Amino acid sequence: MTIRGERVILAADLATIYGVETRTLTQAVKRNAERFPADFVFQLTADEFGALKSEGRMSSDGHAALRSQIVILKRGQHAKYPPYAFTEHGAIMVATVLNSPQAVAMSVYVVRAFISMREQLVANAQILKRLAEIDKTLLQHDSVLRDIYRKLLPLLQPPPAPPKRRIGFGQDDKA
Repeated sequence: MTIRGERVILAADLATIYGVETRTLTQAVKRNAERFPADFVFQLTADEFGALKSEGRMSSDGHAALRSQIVILKRGQHAKYPPYAFTEHGAIMVATVLNSPQAVAMSVYVVRAFISMREQLVANAQILKRLAEIDKTLLQHDSVLRDIYRKLLPLLQPPPAPPKRRIGFGQDDKA
């Protein structure tokens, strides 16, 4: 999801990917705070967290949710603190501080996923740039065709009918 203009993954979802509890992931991040600058990880504000929950983009336990998911928590199960959000580099750095074998395997997967997302964004940007060029060209062609049409329109009109010859004599005819 995108938060504060950054593509991020939430701590609970990252913990699921790496096969550890969210609590374990958060503790590892706090123990190695020097490895996680602000551009790698940030904690959501209460307002951001509330907005995500109200939009249906996050369940109340801190996981990203689909609109169709309904989460019923057991007694005492809730997100006590707003979750952490990890950028691409932060998600990779988490794998280096976790010691589970799944974390190592999944770090490769996460790297590939972010690389794929970046490639898709670049491809989309190139497509949009090309579409803008095509649109500009079409507008120029449209203008030129309109001018040609205006110039050809008089030529396409049927010639005026020749004046009819009058039959008989009139005042104009003095012979």
